[in-house]
Amino acid sequence: MLLESLRKQVLAANQEIARRGLAPHTFGNASGVDRSGDKALVVIKPSGVDYATLKPEDLVITDLDGKIVEGRLRPSSDLDTHTLLYREFPQIGGVVHTHSEFATSWAQACRAIPCFGTTHADYFHGAVPVTEPLTSVTPGRQTRDVHTRPISHGVRARMNSSTSDQAAALSSAKSAALRSKKLCDAFGYVTSR
Repeated sequence: MLLESLRKQVLAANQEIARRGLAPHTFGNASGVDRSGDKALVVIKPSGVDYATLKPEDLVITDLDGKIVEGRLRPSSDLDTHTLLYREFPQIGGVVHTHSEFATSWAQACRAIPCFGTTHADYFHGAVPVTEPLTSVTPGRQTRDVHTRPISHGVRARMNSSTSDQAAALSSAKSAALRSKKLCDAFGYVTSR
């Protein structure tokens, strides 16, 4: 099985999302990237698979363009966002996407989360940014690109203009996406809130 160690880390992070109640149903996901070979590879949760039944062999491996390298299931519908973050920020190793109650409320209000205290400041130096609003589309004709385009512009602009250790952004009208040098650190940011 390709990338066995990274699969175990990604599985553990995804199970923590469910264990901590950070995403309802099968929403949310975590991924990790391995840049040690000739081509960077991403391990990500498959779409619609219950966290309780998820196994390492269920995880999907893709390249940074989203092409499936290994896996029998369909990768998360958020794959484009994950691969975009890995391409734009080559120093990161993990992305965690949640639908936690409070982060989602701020995201849906299209408002950055201001720094209200020292616990927040320990992880984020300033507000947690929010991307520009998503493009409206005709019901039933929404594509993955409608989410990725605003995220790509918003996250790149917000995180590049922030301090180098800015670790999160809210996807406008959607939820939270966190990135970190290590997957375990990305998960730590979301769970410390």
